[in-house]
Amino acid sequence: MPNQFQPFNLNTDITSTKTLLHEAIPLTGTIYKFGTGSYIEENIKNFAHGQFQSVYDYPYLSSSANHIFDLTVAYDETSDLSASTSIQNAKKINMYNQMTQVLLGYSKDTGEVVQKFESDLNINDDNNYMTSVFFVNLSRLITKDQIKKGTFTMTLATGSWSDAFSAGAVEILGDYNAGPDAGTATVMGGDYGLLYTSSTAIVDDSAAHGLIFYQAGVVVITASLFQNSVLAGDNLANNRFSDQVGDLYINQKTVRDALTGSTISASCNALRHRICDISFNNTTEINSNIYFCRVPWNRFNYSTNPTYVSGAQIQVKNIASDTPISYVTTIGLYNSAGELLATAKLSEPLRKDPTNELTLRVRLDY
Repeated sequence: MPNQFQPFNLNTDITSTKTLLHEAIPLTGTIYKFGTGSYIEENIKNFAHGQFQSVYDYPYLSSSANHIFDLTVAYDETSDLSASTSIQNAKKINMYNQMTQVLLGYSKDTGEVVQKFESDLNINDDNNYMTSVFFVNLSRLITKDQIKKGTFTMTLATGSWSDAFSAGAVEILGDYNAGPDAGTATVMGGDYGLLYTSSTAIVDDSAAHGLIFYQAGVVVITASLFQNSVLAGDNLANNRFSDQVGDLYINQKTVRDALTGSTISASCNALRHRICDISFNNTTEINSNIYFCRVPWNRFNYSTNPTYVSGAQIQVKNIASDTPISYVTTIGLYNSAGELLATAKLSEPLRKDPTNELTLRVRLDY
């Protein structure tokens, strides 16, 4: 018995859809903050090149460790932090240029000048520059296809170095003004939004303290956040470049001192000490082709199973005059050359005879 094929009508039988799945991701400070007698230091990997620091959820040498995010610091060559006496000066400048090239691209006017990070949604107005920044590069493992707009928050400690996490001494950065259709802009690196503290979310763009690139999973925090009244003075100390006495750290450094007088890895330690937690919803984009497989009344009433007939007689018929009966159990999708590309199994066999028609919906995700 020959196989039968039912062709698709490309206009009515095939359609495409997109589904967005969201997952809440809480990154608690217990994963990456310092703690006396804890194993957290084993979660942190510093590299010989000294250009960034990687954070894992378990000791990074463990086979079960998952990469969570990377930290680094940078400043533009036009920044007053840039000087030959600044530690790793060239690397910090190169890091800033690399990130701006990847995320923002070049000036539309000349096509030769790299854009700078700005605390607004118009990178072409050349104001509100952020020339010294911290980067938090979230792993693709947890951001998936992108971060959902309007869901990102980062809690930063604002107290003194010896008691940075005292009650109430925190500020929460978030993309409070961002949404699916507002509060973001699109650049080479994808969509980005502005990060505000909860108390400055409704004011003008100049009050923004950072940026978040949703598809790239990159958070940019301006270093000036740690120098104004939002936080408790210039309290960003660096324990790798402080004198330690027991559990206390003295010879505190301001954020400026840390960026110019400390290595990138050491400045990352200082920032990591003050990140209480990070929270957001990730997004997984599922694209689907939906095929409406139509089974007309006069087709597929006979099975291609060899046991369906015996001696030219249909075995499922008790009386010769009975109508033929078949049961649909599997759908096959073929290309124009008759090659089988995909199959779909039904949850239960469906009866088919000349008195009924079926329309079976097959979804192919990719």
